Amino acid sequence: MKSKLGFWSIVLLGINSIIGSGIFLLPNKAYSLVGTGSIFVILFDMILVLSIALCFAEASGMFKRNGGPYIYAKEAFGEFVGFEVGFMKWAIAIIAWAAMAAGFVQALGDVWEPAKETMTKDIIIAIIICGLGVVNILGVKISKLLNNIITLGKLIPLIIFIAVGIFFIKGSNFVPFNILTTSEEVNFAPAALLMFYAFTGFESIAVAAEDMHNPEKDLPIATITVMLIVSIFYILILMVSIGVLGKDLSTSLTPIAQAAGNFMGEAGALLITAGTLVSIGGINIAASFVTPRCGVALAEDGILPRVIAKNGRYGTPTIAIIITVILALLIALSGSFVKLAAISVISRFVQYLPTCLAIPVLRKKRPDLVRTFRVPFGPVIPIFAIVVSCWLVYNSDIEKILIGLGGLILGIPIYFFMKKYSK
Repeated sequence: MKSKLGFWSIVLLGINSIIGSGIFLLPNKAYSLVGTGSIFVILFDMILVLSIALCFAEASGMFKRNGGPYIYAKEAFGEFVGFEVGFMKWAIAIIAWAAMAAGFVQALGDVWEPAKETMTKDIIIAIIICGLGVVNILGVKISKLLNNIITLGKLIPLIIFIAVGIFFIKGSNFVPFNILTTSEEVNFAPAALLMFYAFTGFESIAVAAEDMHNPEKDLPIATITVMLIVSIFYILILMVSIGVLGKDLSTSLTPIAQAAGNFMGEAGALLITAGTLVSIGGINIAASFVTPRCGVALAEDGILPRVIAKNGRYGTPTIAIIITVILALLIALSGSFVKLAAISVISRFVQYLPTCLAIPVLRKKRPDLVRTFRVPFGPVIPIFAIVVSCWLVYNSDIEKILIGLGGLILGIPIYFFMKKYSK
């Protein structure tokens, strides 16, 4: 009998999928945009992410086959929209991996000065992406033990940071503590969009619905529990960072490590930096395996040329891996971690928005589908998630929007070519 996930396994899956490079590297940017109002940015993102995650929970309970967002979009809006979402899913994963590789080098620069130089940075990024690509082609599997070590390496430094740092908070660093001033109101949307990156990965909670013991009962409670735990973590981390560094937070490249260095000395800074590198390194390893499989799933369904899904000599999808590595490397070398994180978030809304829209549509179009979970309050939560998500994207700068959503335009000729090719 297939092993099923219990309640706390679902919670751990969600936490491990969400906490990564974002919270280690982005608090400085949020603070520079909205000051102490960055705490309210975290709360805002928590509510939005929870709304979207609940939509994923209902959608994932309707379909047994793999495919996630592009299956939901295809069933609700037809083949073309499904293709666009599926095509963008692979693009999103590639951009996210590029951001993680750039984030690793940024964190490494805090302990190894040469990593801040452009040429050295580019070489390290190339080694990370190409090296993991080669490992992936050779079929090396990441063991369960390694994943557990990475998880502990991610959470233990953060728990120590909060437990010790809370005693070194200076109240004066929170004065004035306004919700938002006029100038900060203008920057709220960019800050919310940027910090949203720290919450991405939550969709993994809902996608695992069919592998759970009791999804009807456990999934909504687990989703809310994960969002609350992660949000409390993030709020406490941000409060300690602001309370210890004050205005210096806005200029720090590795804010949590610098704050830890202030109250725990060099050992504290090294502990947090090590936790950052382990966390981001682990996410890079996972991304190197998962990202090519997004392309394989599309090729297996005939949405992309089937040759992409073919396995090579070592039983791995060599062509999909090579394509992924080349694109991820080019993207990672073209921008900074912060820029790529923002583009990654905008791209992800191509998954999130159709899924939220699919909920009310499928309720009318396919009432016959068995649902293991229903989003409460009728269409209110999906509509809220759609409106707020559109507002965030609208308030981003045009360059990030064009890059983040450019894959949709690129996908149009590919779709029609594949339609003709299939016939």
